[in-house]
Amino acid sequence: MLWGIDLGGTKIEGIVLESYDNPREVSRIRINTEAEKGYDHVLNRIKELIGKLIIDSGDEPKHIGIGTPGTIDPETQLLKNSNSVNLNHKPIKNDLEKILNIKVKIENDANCFALAETHFGSVKEIIKNPKVVFGVIMGTGVGGGIIVDGKSIFGHQGIGGEWGHTIIEENGNKCYCGKNGCVETVISGPALEKHYCLLSNKKLSLKKIYSLYKKNDTNATKTINRLLFNFGKGISNVINIIDPDIIVIGGGLSNINEIYNLDLNYVKNFVFNPTFKTKIIRPKLGDSAGVYGAAYL
Repeated sequence: MLWGIDLGGTKIEGIVLESYDNPREVSRIRINTEAEKGYDHVLNRIKELIGKLIIDSGDEPKHIGIGTPGTIDPETQLLKNSNSVNLNHKPIKNDLEKILNIKVKIENDANCFALAETHFGSVKEIIKNPKVVFGVIMGTGVGGGIIVDGKSIFGHQGIGGEWGHTIIEENGNKCYCGKNGCVETVISGPALEKHYCLLSNKKLSLKKIYSLYKKNDTNATKTINRLLFNFGKGISNVINIIDPDIIVIGGGLSNINEIYNLDLNYVKNFVFNPTFKTKIIRPKLGDSAGVYGAAYL
C-alpha cells in the first residue's frame, strides 16, 4: 500500500492507497496541525495520525511520503522556504525517521501536486506517458513542480520549479523573499485582491472580483486582465526553458476559466515559437492532490 501525509499549516491529512495501479482509498484521516504548540508537537501529531491510519487500514507503513510547505535543503538537511515558520531550519526528515522508525521521503507541496496530477489525475487522462509536465499552484502563493519521466525534479538546491520567485515586474512590489516584482507579488490571490483594492478602494475576495469581472465591472476587468497578462509573461519563461508537454493548474486561481482560453493569446505572445501547442489543463484531484502526491513518493 502507498502511505502519504500532507502537512499543512492548519491541517495534517493522511492517506493509505491500495496500490499504484489501483489507487483506492483504504483510509483517509485529517487532524488539526496545532502548529501554535511548536515544532515537537507537530511531529507528534504526525505520529498520532499515522497511528490512527494503522488502526483504520489494518496495514503498517514500511516507508512514507510527506508533502510539506517548504523544501529540504540538500546540504544542511534542514527545511527552508516554509510559510509554516516553526518548521524552518529544522531537521524534520531526520527527526520524523527517528520517532517513526521508518524511512521518510519529503518533497514540497507543489511537487506533490504535480506528481499526483501526473500519475493519478488529469494529466494521465490526457497524455499516457508525458515526457515533461509542469504543475502550477496559484493561490495564496505561487509555486510549481517539474515532472520528467514521471519523477519530480528536486534540483541541486531543492528549488526546482520555483517559478513564483522569478521576476516579472522590475520595479514591482516587495516580496517576502527579498526581491521586487516576483510572480507571486503580481498574480497570487492576495496580490490580485490588493490590486483591485488600489483601483476601487474596496476590499473583496478574488472570488467576488471574478464574479464582477463576469459582469463587466471596470476595475474587476483590469484586475483579471492583469492576472492573465502576467500569467502569460511568467509561464512563458518556464515554457521557453523546459518546454513541457502539458501544464496543469492547481490552487484557487485554477477556477478562473480564462486561463485555459488559449485564443486570448496571453501565453503565446510571449513564447519563443511561431505557434503555441502546450496544453494547459485543469486539475482533477482538487484538495486531494497534495496527499495523493505524498503517497506516490
